Amino acid sequence: MASHWILGPGAIGRLLAHSLAPIAATTLIGCRALPERQTFTTPEGEPRTLPLNVLTVTQLASETHKPPAFVHITTKAMAAEAALESLANAIPASTPLVLWQNGFLAQPRITQSWPGPVLCATTTDGAYLTGDDGVVHAGRGHTFVGDLNNQHGELTETLSQTLTQAGLAATQVADIRQRLWQKLAVNAAINPLVALHGVRNGELRREAYTGRVIALVKEVAAIMLAEGITPPNNGQGEEAWLALVWQVVENTANNKASMLQDVEANRPTERGAILGPLIESAQRHGLACEVLRGLDDELATLEKSFNR
Repeated sequence: MASHWILGPGAIGRLLAHSLAPIAATTLIGCRALPERQTFTTPEGEPRTLPLNVLTVTQLASETHKPPAFVHITTKAMAAEAALESLANAIPASTPLVLWQNGFLAQPRITQSWPGPVLCATTTDGAYLTGDDGVVHAGRGHTFVGDLNNQHGELTETLSQTLTQAGLAATQVADIRQRLWQKLAVNAAINPLVALHGVRNGELRREAYTGRVIALVKEVAAIMLAEGITPPNNGQGEEAWLALVWQVVENTANNKASMLQDVEANRPTERGAILGPLIESAQRHGLACEVLRGLDDELATLEKSFNR
């Protein structure tokens, strides 16, 4: 039985752990101790409580463990490289990594620095935490798996089959770079707004927010065109990007986005990994990004208030 280590017990990390645990040897790893009995609530509202194998990074370093088949890094983008460093001495350098980060910051860096295979996953499954012992699977989606250099097709196919068997529908793709940029576009149109306004994803359909969503998508669509990223679902231009955003808003209507969870917990957000690459691209291509910059400034101001 292939074993999976999941580094980062946040919402996606625990969703992954609960999903994989019935079919594979699964270990959830974090900086601090968590209850071994964890409650998973399905999208239909059904709670399921079961024990998970939960370890701290310190415990892992002090014990001898059989190397895992996969290490899933599910931390925030800005913490991914440090998290990997904390684990590096406990795993062979040939161990396949799976990066689940939002944005497009950690993926190219770790792909270049890690000797072994580095896979990237992008998902529209929604999840949020309900304390140290609970996670809610707020919306079913789809996960795409690939690697930036398209060199590990067999490995990504194995992983996608495992995820699908675990109840997280997944597909191996050769264009994961395109899909990561697409996910980045959607995250930029949803996460900052729900974080700033303190609402769940579905609330963005309200008249109070739709104008900001449309203005955001206009800037993002122009950046995607300049980067050579194909519009989603065989669509054309700005309309295709807006349709995708509204589709994700509807599919994850009850979801509490990760950036909103960060704000509620007075934690730094992933604005650098989500808005940063878009603003940098806009500057490089000489495109307007006033809306994106404004959101980044608003989030920066909000984060500064956390320390007061």
